[in-house]
Amino acid sequence: MTPRNHEELARLLDQARLEAREVPPLTRTHAELPLTDAYAIQAEGIRLRTARGERVVGLKMGLTSEAKRKQMNLDSPVYGVLTDRMQVQAGGVFRLQGFIHPKIEPEIAFRTSRELRGKISREEALDACSSAMAAMEILDSRYVDFKYFSLPDVVADNSSSSMFVLSTTERPPRELDLLRLPMSMEVNGEVVQSALSNAISGDPVLSVVQLCELLDRRGESLPAGSIVLAGAATVAHMMKPGDQVRLTVDGLGSVSISVAA
Repeated sequence: MTPRNHEELARLLDQARLEAREVPPLTRTHAELPLTDAYAIQAEGIRLRTARGERVVGLKMGLTSEAKRKQMNLDSPVYGVLTDRMQVQAGGVFRLQGFIHPKIEPEIAFRTSRELRGKISREEALDACSSAMAAMEILDSRYVDFKYFSLPDVVADNSSSSMFVLSTTERPPRELDLLRLPMSMEVNGEVVQSALSNAISGDPVLSVVQLCELLDRRGESLPAGSIVLAGAATVAHMMKPGDQVRLTVDGLGSVSISVAA
């Protein structure tokens, strides 16, 4: 596949996002779409967004929990890119207008204080993360039905990334037992998802390790000052107008948003 193909497919997905319009998965017409091309399409899509004034602030890991992989019928972690315009402020309002079929999921996020490159250890990842936060990611696929599509389809569509929210509480990761933090997500006061933090990659810090490995395959690194969403601890929850969504993570407090039409 040529760079021109990457640009054409990135523009297709970009327009679908801007118009809140579903499109068929790319593999319907490009059955043998390799992951390398899918990441190139993703990168071109982010270039379109930064050309319109968005700023890259971090990355997200996807398909890190067994529950999530089973939900999507996929089998390995992937990454996507976060920009400043994708952030919903803690306690703020998320409006469904302009989105296709948004779902929300509970996560843990890290903030890096120095660059990470190549194959790193868990200890090196911990040393480079200045803080951990409770986080929720709002997913929204541009594909019809938002289920059962291929890994290259997911990656090309920026790994279904849409919006994210971070808690205002930040703590040094080494102060936390990151393998055993109870996580509970409530909608309108009712618990809809709960898990321990080790549901994320077996250890959320390993998401940072895996991310660096994935970036290294593309000759890239994780910049200092990056936000890293470590991935979902549970399956995603469909959102509807009027929802009040709150995630509580032991040691990291709570973060919430309101959902409006």
